[in-house]
Amino acid sequence: MDIQEIYKIYQAHPIVTTDSRNCPEGSIFVALKGVSFDGNKFAEAALEKGCSYAIIDEKEYAKAGDERYILVDDALVTYKELAREHRRQFSIPVIGITGTNGKTTSKELISAVLAEKFNVHHTEANYNNDVGVPRTLLGIRPEHEIAVIEMGASHPGDIEKLVTYAEPTCGLITNVGRAHLQGFGSFEGVKQTKGELYDFLKAHGSLLFLNESNPDLTEMAEQREFDRIITYGQDDTADVQGNVVSCAPCLKFEWQSSSLNTQQPAPTIYEVQTHLIGSYNLDNMLAAIAIGLHFGVTPQQINHALENYVPHNNRSQLTETAHNKLIVDAYNANPSSMAAAIENFQLMQVENKMAILGDMRELGDASAEEHQKVVELLKATDIRNVWLVGEEFGKTQTDFRKFRDIDEVKKEIALHRPEDHYILIKGSNGIKLFELPALL
Repeated sequence: MDIQEIYKIYQAHPIVTTDSRNCPEGSIFVALKGVSFDGNKFAEAALEKGCSYAIIDEKEYAKAGDERYILVDDALVTYKELAREHRRQFSIPVIGITGTNGKTTSKELISAVLAEKFNVHHTEANYNNDVGVPRTLLGIRPEHEIAVIEMGASHPGDIEKLVTYAEPTCGLITNVGRAHLQGFGSFEGVKQTKGELYDFLKAHGSLLFLNESNPDLTEMAEQREFDRIITYGQDDTADVQGNVVSCAPCLKFEWQSSSLNTQQPAPTIYEVQTHLIGSYNLDNMLAAIAIGLHFGVTPQQINHALENYVPHNNRSQLTETAHNKLIVDAYNANPSSMAAAIENFQLMQVENKMAILGDMRELGDASAEEHQKVVELLKATDIRNVWLVGEEFGKTQTDFRKFRDIDEVKKEIALHRPEDHYILIKGSNGIKLFELPALL
């Protein structure tokens, strides 16, 4: 059965599930495999629970004569091909987003801005991998007018695979940094992999949204000799320009675009007060503005969206408890995002600063060096009350307090909870610093 035949079945049963515990009546179950599970083993159960068909890739699990089993060579490949076939039914703009930091925040800001004018479909949460991107594509419906697709990567070639199925009509890389070095091998590997989005856009004559203030991205774009670029950034030459007004503690910024006021002697300058912590979020805001303007969203609508966006999922959140004010950015961490968070915290005009920082995962041979760099950066700030959590920070040369794991931190908080502090909480998700806000 080829993908067109499978797609005809999908059209009659337009709900796909990869979880045998969630089997809506009439849906299609796709038997994916993981490190510790094999979806083929649950195909029969999925059919019993309500699925009309099960796509499997191991013959032994197909019951003879039962046409509800669709046997393919690779269920994951079929899942992605099905998603691409569905995506091709729509001629709407598809915005592709990748980058080391800021992907999810940028996706949400861009979606919020575009939602002022369009019916937007976008990646939920951070479902940005081999399984998440097809899931998002299959969610496109006739009523949707534009789609925003987030794509993540941890190994060379990951983005190349994802763009092959998402087929973005325009896109951007938020930034490139030293993350997942264990998978990429080097910073050059990061740039090469993220640049696979640029390769696709260039090959298809598509539009690139470029952060002109980022020298790595500018170099990557110049190497590919793009014909269609809209720029944003803090440089005067950018199509959309912006600068930080304050971070006390939430970001307030100004922006302008010369293309809006061709008949005026000077562009209008707009000021936006956000609910986001971090001057590093300026670039994410400017990207959303540039994309919004390109698609005809008015400055007033853009500002309304940005001013009313409230972060969640432990990303650049300011949380006030009965005891402290917390800057929670505990979903993920890598050297570039950690440095940005520390530098922004240093700039914040608040008293009684404290930082609880967790290990940065997946740095491979560079881990010791990168964790020591964070320590040296901390030493150069006025943040004196620092708790470092995890084995990698435990190996660093510093007088800052060290904790083996989250459990040790919890014990210390139970005995001596900090009071009346601004506390930055940041670390890789596996360190579980997200468990601390409820205790602080």
